[in-house]
Amino acid sequence: MNKIVKKEYLSENVIKFEVEAPLIAKARKAGHFVMVKVGKFGERIPLTIASSDISKGTITLVIQSVGGSSKKICALNEGEYITDLVGPLGKATHIENFGTVVCACGGVGTAPMLPIIEAMKKAGNRVITVQAARTKNLLILEDEIMAFSDELVVMTDDGSGGKKGLVTNGVEEVILREKVDLCVTIGPAIMMKFVSLLTKKYDVPTVASLNTIMVDGTGMCGACRVSIGGKTKFVCVDGPEFDAHEVDFDEMLMRLGAYKEFE
Repeated sequence: MNKIVKKEYLSENVIKFEVEAPLIAKARKAGHFVMVKVGKFGERIPLTIASSDISKGTITLVIQSVGGSSKKICALNEGEYITDLVGPLGKATHIENFGTVVCACGGVGTAPMLPIIEAMKKAGNRVITVQAARTKNLLILEDEIMAFSDELVVMTDDGSGGKKGLVTNGVEEVILREKVDLCVTIGPAIMMKFVSLLTKKYDVPTVASLNTIMVDGTGMCGACRVSIGGKTKFVCVDGPEFDAHEVDFDEMLMRLGAYKEFE
């Protein structure tokens, strides 16, 4: 069991937890995730590690309260415990000095993007972050992102924060004004699909961190399978990051909708 040492609301339905997990804190790298379960018969859900503090032996998880299992986690308070927490899982983000890197994130996808932004900046890249949300009140972690970004472009659907428009509008604006060597995108699947279509048009290499349904997180169940370049891959062990231009997003979106009626 892992103790919650801090709970903070980033927005009405998005909560940041600092959780005791000293071994995971020491081993995790950008891109890694954990499988989390609350209660003996709870559902396992994957959550990307937003950050860690080795000295305190804690990791930070950001959770959006949308379904039954995420609501159970979000109902926990400081001093209470997460029943099971396993990780770090998945492959770490490939970090090197690419040149100029655009990090395109939407909604709660900003949290898993944060360690990538930090790692890319520390590797010597010029990092431009394009952060999007439906409205200003749903923007999260802006100060943390600015700490490691050379520039932050904020886009909101209604124009209440930053510029009015979609994440793709912000990404295209950057591509049109300067050479982009790599784009990394994390967020809703439909958002990543259109970021991928945009960057393919401009021949910008792009990596997408996929958020498929997962059951065990170790490649045993096959629930997270996706088609990458016509081949079947498992997001939990082969990813979660893949060449976005090879991802069959339409198939992925169809599989993500399998349990909509139950949710």
